[in-house]
Amino acid sequence: MVTDINSNTYINRELSWLQFNERVLQEAEDEGVPLIERLRFLGIFSNNLDEFFKVRYATVKRIYEAGKTGKSELGGISAGELLEIITQIVIKQQSDSLEILATIHKRLEDENIHIVNETQIDDSQHKYIKKYFIQHVSPALVTIILSDLVKVPTLKDNAAYLAVKMELGNNQKQYGLIEIPKTMDRFVVLPKKGQDNYIIMLDDLLRYCLDDIFNIFEYKSASAHMIKITRDGELDFESDLSKSFIEKISDSVKHRQTGEPVRFVYDKTIDQETLLFLLNMMGIDSKDSVIPGGRYHNRRDYMDFPSLGRTDLLYEKISPLPVKGLSLETSIFKNIAKKDYLLHTPYHTFSYIVKFLREAALDPQVKHIKITIYRLAQISHVASALINAAKNGKKVTVAIELQARFDEQANIDYAEQMESDGINLLFGVKGLKVHSKMCVIEREENKRIKRYGFLSTGNFNESTAKLYTDFTLFTSDQKILKDVVKVFDFFETNYKIFRYKHIIVSPHYTKTKLFKLIDTEIDNAKNGKPAYIKLKLNSISSYMMVDKLYEASRAGVKIQMIVRGICCLVPGIKGMSENIEVVSIIDKFLEHTRLLVFCNNNDPKVFISSADWMSRNIENRVEVTCPIFDKDIKNELMDIFEITWKDNVKARLLCGSHENKYRHNNLPKVRAQFAIYDYYVNKLQE
Repeated sequence: MVTDINSNTYINRELSWLQFNERVLQEAEDEGVPLIERLRFLGIFSNNLDEFFKVRYATVKRIYEAGKTGKSELGGISAGELLEIITQIVIKQQSDSLEILATIHKRLEDENIHIVNETQIDDSQHKYIKKYFIQHVSPALVTIILSDLVKVPTLKDNAAYLAVKMELGNNQKQYGLIEIPKTMDRFVVLPKKGQDNYIIMLDDLLRYCLDDIFNIFEYKSASAHMIKITRDGELDFESDLSKSFIEKISDSVKHRQTGEPVRFVYDKTIDQETLLFLLNMMGIDSKDSVIPGGRYHNRRDYMDFPSLGRTDLLYEKISPLPVKGLSLETSIFKNIAKKDYLLHTPYHTFSYIVKFLREAALDPQVKHIKITIYRLAQISHVASALINAAKNGKKVTVAIELQARFDEQANIDYAEQMESDGINLLFGVKGLKVHSKMCVIEREENKRIKRYGFLSTGNFNESTAKLYTDFTLFTSDQKILKDVVKVFDFFETNYKIFRYKHIIVSPHYTKTKLFKLIDTEIDNAKNGKPAYIKLKLNSISSYMMVDKLYEASRAGVKIQMIVRGICCLVPGIKGMSENIEVVSIIDKFLEHTRLLVFCNNNDPKVFISSADWMSRNIENRVEVTCPIFDKDIKNELMDIFEITWKDNVKARLLCGSHENKYRHNNLPKVRAQFAIYDYYVNKLQE
């Protein structure tokens, strides 16, 4: 039974996150979402859950094992109670997801797409599968025979295994594990028959070929059920002074594969004898989350379900638009020397960022490029442009965050490559992650240095820029960029605390500056002046920020919040938060923009930010919140907020009851992500 949290001041962070993942699952259930996209949302739901257990569940488990209740950190719920509640919620969500998957499979059959298992193979498919197994699958297999005489190897984090039980003669049994190769496509497309497409999952292909794998045992019968183990994703660092920071991070990422288990998922049709054997073998205890699931795990692979050329079963791809007034065919430096421009991906093309860096790499007048890197694309044109600049004799400084969770290895690889090409690497500040997204370029003009740059809400990643909504401000405003240079100075001399006149920088100033902005609204409300706050965030879990918004609500400040993920604030409670409304939007694109608007007596102050309102962003990271001074951009951002706020198709009303009700009303239909694209199309035509 889930604890009633309506009467609490805060919503527990972990439960709010599970509420968010429920909204992702709603997209998989929504008949209005294209069919293959629904499968991909199931994949996102599963991938999210994997990360949740590796990080959040593991953290709560550590609190519990330390003998602490953790109530002050966990919103009034003890760690032990919370572990049990999480497990119950996840079991229910997993059950719901299996029902949704079964419904989607039926709908796929209506579209002549058949997902077959090992019992449904005909003669022509038999030949294809056997050949495919021999040529592609067998060479990649890792098969483990379990024996009392051999120490059980550590199972990999979040790898899927088939647990095989073979019945031998004399009532003897032999157990084995087959690791599902991550290097192979999970979905094997079989030869088409007329208009009918056939797909077999790699798991079922392995079941079909069990005899090819285990024929030396001459077993009477064999069964194979899938299992998966999730391990604590926390990085542990060695104190070895002889190792570089890159080496320490690299070693820690490798050690993550052997972290403590926190979740064990198994096929609920597995027999009890085999299940107990596996649990004992892996040392799974009562405070690890043991989840009965379906026949298939690692459903995150559904994110890559083959489209089979069926574009009618996918979201229609949009053509990224140009930014009005900013050309890819002329000098971006010359354009932004005259005025600021706003890039809003994926509605606008990410190519402007790459073009800007490539132009800087070639321009003889550019002397120095400084940029922060958090997550790069697998093949990064951003990294290539920076390396190009270094080879052209420019000084290039890259503050790269090696602890970008679950992207550490990719960043390590890029860091080593950039370092070998002469780029000056900065590894941030001890104890602080560098999460700010900014770039400043120093260019010599008339024997003086002039700065150009950009600040963003998202990563400089051309892959995610097609899927994530993010704002990037291109500017030559020397006041803002002078402050940005100070942030880079802080990376190199972090024993100094710099003062910033315009940008708001974590960890030293964000709380103070945001409180001051909120206090202005409180004072204005008390004095009968217009007062409102409009926030668009990915998450808000900082209790001090929640309390400050409660204070503003009690003073009469009208607060509208669009929060995609975690929201520990309880809106609409009389005497506490009756002036606060919160909605969440899950749709085609991942909402990632962070936007702050303060009424300021009808002279709005508008900011874009790399930071959510979580304790880590305010206190334990280097984050930058940037003011918008350009009047046109300020109006554009306020327009975008209003369009998003009016969404009555994909917006859910957030409250303490975890219901995720859609905000449907009798007003004309507004689907924000589609309406925003139309907004920019109209802007180009004006």
